[in-house]
Amino acid sequence: MATLGCRVNQYETEAMAEKFIEKEYELVNFEEYADVYVINTCTVTNMGDKKSRQMIHRAKRKNSSAVIAVVGCYSQIAPDEVSKINGVDVVLGTKNKGDILHFVNKAFKDEEKIIKVSHVLKNKTFEDLNISEYQNRTRAFLKIQDGCNRFCSYCLIPFARGPVCSKEPDKIIKEVKKLQVNNFKEIILSGIHIASYGVDISGSWNLIKILEEIDKIKGIDRVRIGSIDPKFFTEDIINRMASLTKLCPHFHLSLQSGCDSTLNRMNRKYTTTEYEKIVYKLRDSIKDVSITTDIIVGFPGETEEEFYKTYDFLNKIELSKIHVFKYSRREGTKAADMKEQIDGKIKDERSSKIIKLNERLENKFMNRFLGNNMDVLYEQKVSGDKIYYEGYTPNYIKVIAESAEGENLEGKVLNTKLESVKEGYILGRIKSFM
Repeated sequence: MATLGCRVNQYETEAMAEKFIEKEYELVNFEEYADVYVINTCTVTNMGDKKSRQMIHRAKRKNSSAVIAVVGCYSQIAPDEVSKINGVDVVLGTKNKGDILHFVNKAFKDEEKIIKVSHVLKNKTFEDLNISEYQNRTRAFLKIQDGCNRFCSYCLIPFARGPVCSKEPDKIIKEVKKLQVNNFKEIILSGIHIASYGVDISGSWNLIKILEEIDKIKGIDRVRIGSIDPKFFTEDIINRMASLTKLCPHFHLSLQSGCDSTLNRMNRKYTTTEYEKIVYKLRDSIKDVSITTDIIVGFPGETEEEFYKTYDFLNKIELSKIHVFKYSRREGTKAADMKEQIDGKIKDERSSKIIKLNERLENKFMNRFLGNNMDVLYEQKVSGDKIYYEGYTPNYIKVIAESAEGENLEGKVLNTKLESVKEGYILGRIKSFM
C-alpha cells in the first residue's frame, strides 16, 4: 500500500490495511512483488497527481497481473482520467474505503474494472474507519473530522472531500482508550479542516472539548493536533489549551501568505494582524510553544511588493518552521481563472528565498533549547555506523541520539540532553546513557 498526502490519508491507509490483514492477506512493502497494490492518492497539487500516476506505473511494472486499486482525492476529482491509466482495476474516491477488500475481491473474480466514486458534495455522514491494530507502534493518527466548507480559491479539497463531517465524540474517546490499551504514547488528532470539528453534530462539542476529554484518559502521554485554521484560537480556547497536561506545545497554523491582499484573493478568512496576535498569545500562554506554517509563493497576481510583505512578515514573527509550496494551478478552482499567473522561474526564486529564511529561523528556534533536558519519544532507527534513533520533543524538535549497547529505543520516551544543532535536527544525549 502506498500513501500520498496528508495525515488523514495515512490514517485511512492504516484502516484499509487492517481490512486485508483480517482476511489473512500479508502486508508487504509497496516496492515488493504483490497480488494487490492500493494507492491512496493526493490532489492538492499537480505534483500530487503526477506522483500518484507514477505509483500506478510502478505497481504495474512490479506485477502486470496484480489488481491495482486507486483511491482518494485524485480518484475523486478525476475518476475517468484515473480509470484510463493502464493497469488500474479499481477506482474509489474519498468514500467507500471501508469496502476496499470487497471491491478488490470483486475485481479478481469478475475481471472487470470497478469505478465507485460518489458525489461527496452531498455527503453528510462521517465514514467511520476504525483501527484495532496499528502498524506504527510509536504514535497513532486518529481521524476525527473530514471535509471542508472553506473553499479557498486555490484548493480542490472541498470538491474532493465534501462538506464537514465529524466523528461522534463517544467513538473518539473509545478509540483513544483502545490506543492506550495498546501502549501508544502519542496520538495525533487529524482532519481535513479539524478546526471545524463538531459544527455538524448536536450538542456543544468542538475540538477543545474533545481535547479536554482526552486529557482525562490515563496512560496517553501526548496528544497532538494536525494543521489548524488560526481563527480557531480565541483567547478562551488558548487559555483552556494552556491548562491541558497532555497537549503538545506545537501548532501548525496555516498562513499561506503574509500579505493581506494576497490572503483576500486566496479567500482566507483572517488578516496578518489577526494571525500575529494569535501567535503572540500562544507564546505568552504556552511554555516553549512551537508554531509552524505553510506558505504558498507565486499565487496569481502576487507582485514583488506582495511577496516581500510575506517575507518581512515571516521574518518579524519568527516561526519555528516554514513549509514552502509553489502555487499549483488546479482546474476547477477560482484561482485557475485568475489573470496574472506567475512565471515558474519567479516561483522558484521566491521559494528559494523563503527556504533560506526558514533555515535561519529554524536554527534560531532550535538553538534556544541547547543545553536543556527534554523528553523525546523515539520513533525509529537511523542508518549509520553507530546505532542512532530519531524522535521528537513535545514541541516537535527532531532529535537524534545514540543508543547505548544497541538498545531498541522505539516507542520509548527518554529524557535527553540537547547538545548541538545540525541540519534540521538536534543531536542529543540520552541522560540514562551518560
